[in-house]
Amino acid sequence: MPWKAFPYPSADFEYTGAALKKAWPALHAGDVEPWPRSAALVAAWIDFHAGRFEQAAHAGMAAGLAGYSVANKAACMHAVYLAGAADKGARLLEVAERCERQQREQPASAAGFYWHAYALGRHAQDVSVLKALAQGVAGKVKASLDTALHLAPRHADAHIALGVYHAEIIDKVGALVASLTYGASRDAALRHFREALELNPGSAIARIEYARGMVMLDGRAKAGEALALCEQAAASEPHDAMERLDVERARQEIA
Repeated sequence: MPWKAFPYPSADFEYTGAALKKAWPALHAGDVEPWPRSAALVAAWIDFHAGRFEQAAHAGMAAGLAGYSVANKAACMHAVYLAGAADKGARLLEVAERCERQQREQPASAAGFYWHAYALGRHAQDVSVLKALAQGVAGKVKASLDTALHLAPRHADAHIALGVYHAEIIDKVGALVASLTYGASRDAALRHFREALELNPGSAIARIEYARGMVMLDGRAKAGEALALCEQAAASEPHDAMERLDVERARQEIA
């Protein structure tokens, strides 16, 4: 079955190869993805940034391990934002499985560890964070994120994910159990969210997740600050399809 199309196509998101290379550092400030080494992968990334996630994923897979980063990112973005419930879980688990192969064969690639954690974490949110904790998923997520940051210390998106990790565990099991059992803390959550924004100041998704984390950690006391972060995210100018979906999510959070 064809994947659901990106609902906000824009000429602003259609990059030529030269334009993409110029915009690359800003577009990939979150994941510090290196510039692709082949014309086929440049084309796959052009599809990704335009919102042609299915084409980007298929092209990435066709390129083998070298294309896993674009394939996994496209699959994750489509799964989280556009796929139906039945497809979402299966697609995220497929990404996690591919990443485990990538970790074995490309142990120096931060992407293989980050997308592994992202896919498992998003799947856990849908199934049940408590159930995922009981199954040991938290340890896998944390280990992959720690490795991603070891390999790429400026990986802002990994900092976001670690902030979410700490905040969600505290929210589900309480600060004491979270600290003793999972090493999660409020200070660590907030530190990772702040670090993400320092590394990628224009990130809408960093603001959205920071806002969610504040509410999980401090409840209504931080509602005003959380709303302000979401309003900033909603007002930001997207430069590709993924950022456009992040902006739409911020608007939904406000609503």
